[in-house]
Amino acid sequence: MRATLIVPAALVLGLAACQKTDHSVDRGIDSKHLSQLQAGIWVDPDGCDNWVIDDGAEGYMMRRRDPVSGLPVCSGIASPGYTAGDFKGGSPIPDPI
Repeated sequence: MRATLIVPAALVLGLAACQKTDHSVDRGIDSKHLSQLQAGIWVDPDGCDNWVIDDGAEGYMMRRRDPVSGLPVCSGIASPGYTAGDFKGGSPIPDPI
């Protein structure tokens, strides 16, 4: 009897875990598509550019890549640690840092 309840429950939970999640949508308090937020550029210690978005409580970062070759953009124009752009804009939630 117990096995007849456990097996179907495990199957249902297993199938629920297969649901695809859209990672291009912010699911926070002011949820919206990430394309509606403002991105900036942060230069990492290797001198490569990274897209950065700060949505108050959450943050997003992705290495900037050349659209043709797919290689990281490491222009060397700015020094490592430099940040450009209003990457904290686009959200009404203030960031204390």
